[in-house]
Amino acid sequence: MHIKPEEITSIIKKEIVKYEKNIKTEDTGTIIQVGDNIARVYGLDDCMEGELLKFPNGVYGMALNLEHDNVGCVLLGSEEGIKEGDIVKRTNKISEVPVGEDMLGRVVNALGQPIDGRGPIYYEEFKPIEAPAPTIIDRTSVKEPLQTGIKAIDAMIPIGKGQRELIIGDRQTGKTAIAIDTIINQKGKDVICIYVAIGQKQSTVANIVNTLDRMEALDYSIIVASTAAEGAPLQYLAPYAGCTIGEYFMNKGKDVLIVYDDLSKHAVAYRTMSLLLRRPPGREAYPGDIFYIHSRLLERAAKLSKEKGGGSLTALPIVETLAGDVTAYIPTNVISITDGQIFLETDLFNSGQRPAVNPGISVSRVGGNAQIKAMKQVSGSLRLELAQYRELASFAQFGSDLDNDSKIRLEKGKRILEVLKQKQYEPMRVEEQVLILYAISNNFLTDINLGYISEFEKELMKFADTHYRDMLKSIKTEGSLTKEVKCDMEECISEFKKIFTENE
Repeated sequence: MHIKPEEITSIIKKEIVKYEKNIKTEDTGTIIQVGDNIARVYGLDDCMEGELLKFPNGVYGMALNLEHDNVGCVLLGSEEGIKEGDIVKRTNKISEVPVGEDMLGRVVNALGQPIDGRGPIYYEEFKPIEAPAPTIIDRTSVKEPLQTGIKAIDAMIPIGKGQRELIIGDRQTGKTAIAIDTIINQKGKDVICIYVAIGQKQSTVANIVNTLDRMEALDYSIIVASTAAEGAPLQYLAPYAGCTIGEYFMNKGKDVLIVYDDLSKHAVAYRTMSLLLRRPPGREAYPGDIFYIHSRLLERAAKLSKEKGGGSLTALPIVETLAGDVTAYIPTNVISITDGQIFLETDLFNSGQRPAVNPGISVSRVGGNAQIKAMKQVSGSLRLELAQYRELASFAQFGSDLDNDSKIRLEKGKRILEVLKQKQYEPMRVEEQVLILYAISNNFLTDINLGYISEFEKELMKFADTHYRDMLKSIKTEGSLTKEVKCDMEECISEFKKIFTENE
């Protein structure tokens, strides 16, 4: 059998054309040390900061320290079964979290995986957990109110959509209660709420989920939980993951409220990680970039311009103080990043003033811009009258004789404090708040016994809802107090007062 050289060359040429090069290269490294959820890997020369690395047993890690001869990683899972000498693979991906509409009503961990036992979640896409904050050009001013339903806050420390308002106070002073009430108050207002639990007990998170479910607020909420049982790396990632989920909705033109509960535990988790990675410690053993981890998180809260869809992300970070010391390291850091703070005082809480908001050092740097005109009209003098009452009360306790004007102010101050008291899980509609604040600021409650104030308020709301519904509706729709509305309010309060005093 004779084969011509031309035939051989044509066959070879055809085979060369058809040949597909399927050589797959993987950048791998070797574990040289592992322990305390930290691994040091040798050989990953081209690794990026923040890159996901694949460890044995399906566990992922995140590269944080790019050193001369090794890479320091934190493990985002159990280190069980991972040992020195194991191979680690690069993924060429920065840490990311899944996002999508299907997450509403669900409880997920810091990696976006469901932990509520209600089956898988359909995700629309993956987004990196670290993203640059919207630029100044992409933002617009904060002027749309985000009602908390809490009289003391909506009247004196108003919050606007796109604002960052810090809730600060000692443990057990009602910080989480304010955040949960604000979430409950968003019912029917087309605001998506995200609650990020950092380093909390599982039972606490379960109680919050049950409360939101009971108050029918879970349907528009997402819980991102990294509990105390999980390692520091997952607690560190949780707020960034929550923020990325929130940004997905904000970029769709929706309003989002996100609660970080709390950033003190987040800072402790980051300190733990940094010290284990042998980063140099600074003040209170926190690493030098502790300010930056919070600033890059909170700067992502914004009210976007119309060109960018007009969505907003409002942040309510929570910080715990020790013995009311707001001058400590983490509290001062976060105060300087945020647009105001709601300070909760232990003494006020213990004296029965709940929510225990101290209007003296609580402030909103957005101010009246984030209030409807009607609320501005009735709450203008409230802070001043409370300050005067506090001064007089401290003076009166020495038993000195007071003039008539001071006695009137003291009595009015007591009634203002009584009106500002509010039960948990009972947020008020803005029109109802305007009505009761109008009553107190115009001296309608001076002759009502102090012990009956809360009952008076409750019954007044029922009375207004049945007899003066149009008046309440016009406060809500018009947003300001016209002469007609003021007349109706005075008539409503006077009419009800007659009935109430007769029954009393």
